[in-house]
Amino acid sequence: MECLVTGAAGFIGSHLCEQLLKSGNRVIGVDCYTPYYSRDVKENHIRQLKNHRWFTFQPLDLCSDSLAEAVRDVDWVFHLAAMPGLVKSWTDFDLYHQNNIVGTHRLLEALRDSPTLKRMVYASTSSVYGRYGSGDETLPTKPSSPYGVTKLAGENLCRVYFDEFQIPVVNLRYFSVYGPRQRPDMGYHKFIDAVLKNKPITMFGDGKQTRGNTYVGDCVDATIRAANAPAGEIYNVGGGDLVTLWDVVEHIERICKRKATIIREPVRKGDQRHTGADITKITRHLGWVPKVGIEEGLERQIAWHSEATQRAAA
Repeated sequence: MECLVTGAAGFIGSHLCEQLLKSGNRVIGVDCYTPYYSRDVKENHIRQLKNHRWFTFQPLDLCSDSLAEAVRDVDWVFHLAAMPGLVKSWTDFDLYHQNNIVGTHRLLEALRDSPTLKRMVYASTSSVYGRYGSGDETLPTKPSSPYGVTKLAGENLCRVYFDEFQIPVVNLRYFSVYGPRQRPDMGYHKFIDAVLKNKPITMFGDGKQTRGNTYVGDCVDATIRAANAPAGEIYNVGGGDLVTLWDVVEHIERICKRKATIIREPVRKGDQRHTGADITKITRHLGWVPKVGIEEGLERQIAWHSEATQRAAA
């Protein structure tokens, strides 16, 4: 298959590109290196990919550059490019509007007349459910942050273009994805970094927030399977382990063989209290089930994090 991956240099996108290439597909990776975190980090994610004979990288901005050449002759489009994170969406909304709404709209427009497109898979988020996102896909959508609002808007754009122009879109709602290459602003990355460096962890709220964690390899598997899902469907993508943030800290302490120092801060606006995916639908339709539990997944992330820290210090 000829595949286009937007957000190819990101956390999940780089893993997705690797797996698509391993499966014998040709991959066009697109990324504009939004300044959410260091460009060097993203470039490291795809450094090896650029040497693969079936990988082509195009540094395109979905919001402004012509996309005609990038989408030409593609069979599968995996749209992962987005401005992520809850906190900055309160202060930098224009960036979220541009990257998450305008960029998605321009990609859909570019695909309207594609004669080869078989599926577009849109990466959405559990944040569309709001503060209590535990259940199946019939839960009402009620985002509690501007980030969640923009991702839900992207879902609705996909629905409209499916209804009116028959663009074969499948929406995936990711739940708390973690693992090697996790973004440096994300909680588990921060927790691990702090414990390894004997620095304090900042815990927002009471730490009893629950998360249905999804290991990045399982997330990638679900994303690729979605390319063969019925067009127009929406699926939750979540792991099987529902744990509190305190549970996660205890796992990290045990794996690192170090105690964490905790600093308590008030809960942040827009943070989700409980998220847990009911994955009955994606299991029934696509046969997908998560394979990596939280202990094993954190062991892999900590191993990667340790190695990356050592390389940076060398």
